[in-house]
Amino acid sequence: VQLQASGGGLVQAGGSLRLSCAASGLTFGSYTMAWFRRAPGTEREFVAAISASGGSIYYADSVKGRFTISRDNAKNAVTLQMNSLKPEDTAAYSCAARPYGYTPDAVQYNYWGQGTLVTVSS
Repeated sequence: VQLQASGGGLVQAGGSLRLSCAASGLTFGSYTMAWFRRAPGTEREFVAAISASGGSIYYADSVKGRFTISRDNAKNAVTLQMNSLKPEDTAAYSCAARPYGYTPDAVQYNYWGQGTLVTVSS
């Protein structure tokens, strides 16, 4: 199983970025997909998740109304559209997959992609 995250970069506060995660080696349409982030010196933090069918979506309170998660099961991909970015959104963002329902607990996710770094300048 491989999860390949991309789309990170440097952006000014108030700007936008779109992260993508391409999955292979798994039955993508059977997996809950999620994004987590980790800022330097902090614990990994849940950001957003989407159910296998895409019918249920979950967000951390800190990103609700600013971030949008979506998936394309035909393309084995999940995206995270990030708008109105704030300096506190600076972190390495990773996508993760689990073959069960939603949980914000990172330990419960079976597969992880490498992080893509998002830096938001003030």
